[in-house]
Amino acid sequence: MFKYVKKRVEGLFKKKIIRSVGILVGGTAFSQLIMLSALPFITRLYSPDDFSVLATYISLLALLTVIACLRFEIAIPIAKEEDASFHLFILSLISVIGITTLVLVLLFVFSEEVSEATNNRLNGYLWLIPIGVFFSGTYSALQYWMTREQKFSLVAKTRMTQSISAVTTQLVCGFAGISPLGLLLGHLLSVGAGVFGLLRFFLKEYRILFKYFSLQKLKKTFKKFDRFPKYSTWEALTNSAGIQIPILIIAALAIGPEAGFLMLAMRLLSAPMMLIGASVGQVYLAEGARKYHEGELESFTNKTILILAKLSIIPLLTAGIIAPIVVPIIFGDEWQRTGVLISWMAPWFFMQFITSPVSMSLHITGSQKTALLLQMIGLVIRGGSVFFAAAYINDWVGEVYAISGFIFYFIYLI
Repeated sequence: MFKYVKKRVEGLFKKKIIRSVGILVGGTAFSQLIMLSALPFITRLYSPDDFSVLATYISLLALLTVIACLRFEIAIPIAKEEDASFHLFILSLISVIGITTLVLVLLFVFSEEVSEATNNRLNGYLWLIPIGVFFSGTYSALQYWMTREQKFSLVAKTRMTQSISAVTTQLVCGFAGISPLGLLLGHLLSVGAGVFGLLRFFLKEYRILFKYFSLQKLKKTFKKFDRFPKYSTWEALTNSAGIQIPILIIAALAIGPEAGFLMLAMRLLSAPMMLIGASVGQVYLAEGARKYHEGELESFTNKTILILAKLSIIPLLTAGIIAPIVVPIIFGDEWQRTGVLISWMAPWFFMQFITSPVSMSLHITGSQKTALLLQMIGLVIRGGSVFFAAAYINDWVGEVYAISGFIFYFIYLI
């Protein structure tokens, strides 16, 4: 598979970029292999209802973590000067602390309302959300800094550490009967375990940059890149809301553990996206800024889309065909519904696979308003469709969610 990937990508990327993608793909492949290998055991230690709790937790957390840095982290690899990038990094960390504090206060004040809105699935677990926001936001800022510095091997190592920590926690807690808390703690470590390694390297290699920090430069950098918190934050929030709010609606209104079945289906289908798509997207962001300044971004983007389409069409088509048969055998009979949902979701994930990695082109070109408008349209399409399905055709809510995802990414790609 990796020979096929390399052969297809050679026509697009230079040798240096191929190595960067290869490093990230290798690290991500190892981490995904660990997660996928453990899933047949995890699905037998935890019930679909436990996975519904995990789906609710992840959805609520994702709505908050996506704006934890106020999107200043996206600008870190884009900025030309290292001084500006460093102050963007500091702005990202300040934003993380501020958002985490705000989330903590809001959850304390409105804990009962949040519990009711999530069908009481998170009772006793809300305290994990502020911790998750802090770790996820901090890791994101550090990861984008390492992307700028092209420390891809370090990022790959942290992904492996995250997977090992998450799987170990979920298995140990599962055998001990600590459910669904074990699933939640594992997910927390899937992000948090990488923070300390990246932070230690940052302080060791880039500590000297703190000598050049000044409040005046911080304010200047904020003003120069204020379009990111102004527009990109809302764009990211609406994008996340388009994905997560339907899951929260399904968890609250759907009959049975439908959210749990969706959780497993999305995890299985996202594996190839994390393996190749996310790695290509990260390198695309680092290289795309240079291509833009050289006037080559359009052709670079079109070629990237074509490569991703060729890489994903056969695996996702195969997954859609065999999933209803294979999933119950591997994960247990009670997960048969997940196999059916994978068949419906395969077209959506194909469209997302070829679109998401190059969506950063809107940020590179300063088109945050366009990105925000597209995500608002997506939120209406996906949230509205699922709410209608949950109210009137409850048995088909998962299928409707899959179709709405395909429609949104088709519009985004165009």
